[in-house]
Amino acid sequence: MIHNGAIESGAFARTIAPRPDPVAPYRTPYKYDRLILAGSGVKGTFDEKLVDCPFVFSHDGKFHMTYVGWDGGGYQTGLAVSDDLIQWTRKGIILGRDPDDAYTRYNIASASTLRENDMHSPGRLLKVDGRYVCAWHAYPSAGYEEGPAVIGLAFSKDLMHWERTPPILFPQDGAPWEEGGLYKPYLIKEGDTYYLFYNAKTRGKPWVEQTGLATSTDLKTWKRHPGSPLVRNGEPGKSWDSRFASDPVVMRHGKQWALFYFGLASDGKARDLLALGDSLTSFKKVDEILIDVGPRGSIDDKFAHKPSILYHDDALYHFYCATGGDWPNDVRGIAVARSKPW
Repeated sequence: MIHNGAIESGAFARTIAPRPDPVAPYRTPYKYDRLILAGSGVKGTFDEKLVDCPFVFSHDGKFHMTYVGWDGGGYQTGLAVSDDLIQWTRKGIILGRDPDDAYTRYNIASASTLRENDMHSPGRLLKVDGRYVCAWHAYPSAGYEEGPAVIGLAFSKDLMHWERTPPILFPQDGAPWEEGGLYKPYLIKEGDTYYLFYNAKTRGKPWVEQTGLATSTDLKTWKRHPGSPLVRNGEPGKSWDSRFASDPVVMRHGKQWALFYFGLASDGKARDLLALGDSLTSFKKVDEILIDVGPRGSIDDKFAHKPSILYHDDALYHFYCATGGDWPNDVRGIAVARSKPW
């Protein structure tokens, strides 16, 4: 017989320790019920129509968030500041389009800035030779994510003014899984090596997206990892990431590496997912949804995707892009869930 975790056999009993739950440190089941940042609605602003792709970190005693704004013509990158992770003040564009540049004349979207790797750290930024470094991607054609996007870096001393360098990764130099264009890059440093995780798409329509890796020791010369894509599409019709396995965020928790990402399934819904690994080049998917879409009429009844993770006040915060409603009247903005109730 079993009573209270003990197996009893006559006069003898032994206690069976509960099995550890490997996903427990990463769960954030408590959603905040409103968008924390939405399109400005102000005509002529870079984020008039919608906001997307949050990246949250700590800096100078406040919380900061880079995000992407859409004005109807293309993407640009802005910065917002908060004291409590809920109320955010917009500070303006930090990376804007350059009409004289072939790659960024329509779009430039910063996706990550080099920061501490530990998931339970304050998420402070790291400097390289006295400057902060962010990773961006840009679609070369006018319109919504049109053309085969490239990935580049930019450097700053104050987070508001950035010096962009030429692209470092081009889709035509990669394998077939990425020839259609490169998407959201996530940059980390471990030891003497920089790791740039990114998702990319195949050519043609409909395409699929998967997540791969490139590495460098100097931020200039990059080598694609031969095992890419590291996070591949799941089985069609039976998995949450059968179409997209995208937008990686990589953090260390203890001796383990966590790769947060989003999946797009055959039902047309996008959800945030998780893969775990003992190294930065090998991950195993967790059979669980971290952030699921909400019920009909909620802020995220269509998509709950594009993660950003920050630990604060004994809670894990999971920021994401929430999309609710039906196209073309759907609303896309930034939402958050956390590991403890609000």
